[in-house]
Amino acid sequence: MTKISTQLSAVQQRIRAACMAAGRSPEAVTLLAVSKTFGAEAVQAAFEAGQTAFGENYIQEAVEKITALRHLPIEWHCIGPVQSNKTRLVAGHFDWVHTVDRLKIAQRLSEQRPADLAPLQVCIQVNVDGGPTKSGVVPREALALAQAVAGLTRLRLRGIMCIPEPAPDFDAACAVFKRASDLFEGLKAQGLALDTLSMGMSADLEAAIASGSTMVRVGSAIFGERHATAK
Repeated sequence: MTKISTQLSAVQQRIRAACMAAGRSPEAVTLLAVSKTFGAEAVQAAFEAGQTAFGENYIQEAVEKITALRHLPIEWHCIGPVQSNKTRLVAGHFDWVHTVDRLKIAQRLSEQRPADLAPLQVCIQVNVDGGPTKSGVVPREALALAQAVAGLTRLRLRGIMCIPEPAPDFDAACAVFKRASDLFEGLKAQGLALDTLSMGMSADLEAAIASGSTMVRVGSAIFGERHATAK
């Protein structure tokens, strides 16, 4: 698993370089290692190389890994869609959820969050570029949803997340990410105590960091290309 350690180090260097280019502190950006379709042994290898926060898209697969690695102090982030029939699993196993785009889901997560766990950390997913295949609340409805989520007792609203369509170049990616950054700042101006702007992946993390991202979600650049999809 030394390949994972080497690739993790390379991603960390990309983040540092992007932060320097943007005039930002490297500590301002958190790396979320996206481990979907990779087994617990790959997660453990990345953990042993210093990575502590992991993102998972497929809830049942994630729960198996969380259970297998419960002895490690890992912070688990749900970054895939959450259906109503999976909210109890998410509420009981994850530390973060990035993909809340409906109040009904947020309410179920709050109601089902075990009392002995810390509040579930939540990001609102926003469809910033109107991608027809993308989940997320439209920007004009983000404030109302964020305010409602912020009032739920077992959740803590941290910020917003977006997954825009691939852009043709750096400047185009920055233009889309700036929409998310502007929305993030606008929500804070409305009195919401937000600190997390989750955007940027393996192919576009430099543009995301230049545009204000505080958390990048990187999978293939750390773990390699995925050859199968597990749900």
